[in-house]
Amino acid sequence: MPSQDPSHAQALQDQYEIRPDPVALTHNHDDPSQNADSGVDYEPYPAKSIPISAEHEKIVKAITSLYSGSASKEDMEVYAHDAIYDDPWSYCDTRYKIAGQWYGIPKIMASSKTLATEIVSDTPTEIIYKQKQEYKPRPLYVSKEVNSLVTLTLDGEGKVRYHKDQWNEKDYSHEGLGKIMKELNGDHLTKITQPPKDL
Repeated sequence: MPSQDPSHAQALQDQYEIRPDPVALTHNHDDPSQNADSGVDYEPYPAKSIPISAEHEKIVKAITSLYSGSASKEDMEVYAHDAIYDDPWSYCDTRYKIAGQWYGIPKIMASSKTLATEIVSDTPTEIIYKQKQEYKPRPLYVSKEVNSLVTLTLDGEGKVRYHKDQWNEKDYSHEGLGKIMKELNGDHLTKITQPPKDL
């Protein structure tokens, strides 16, 4: 698959990236002892989740299914063709490259389960939620739970244009060696995970 024009990817980032305020969104006022030193509490409390539309529920369900190893073309359709995925390890600037991440889950994980979510912000063009994911990598088969803050930016057609997954309170600088390594991972993982070419 052809690589995204860097200037086009930058334009997507400029238009759709949201930089959420993790403390404002997740600080636990009811039980401050649950907050990290940075003031965030990424532990999801489903009972506190704010209501969202059926359309947004469908998007969240598709995304959590991908986190859980569905490797499904149907679930991938929540992304626009030109979309960005951004987490501590990868930066992908097309839907096909994003699929490279998700199609790798069943290959490297014995299991991956979304244990809980909590919607903390919802507008017509964004969904922000806390997520607890349990990963069990091969060949160790030792479970690891990861809490994160997931931000989905949507376009006018309700497609995900920017998917950001933050594991702590720090946002991503898009600079230096870290950005280069994330882009390399995003660019080349598809050669290993081999998602369908027609995504």
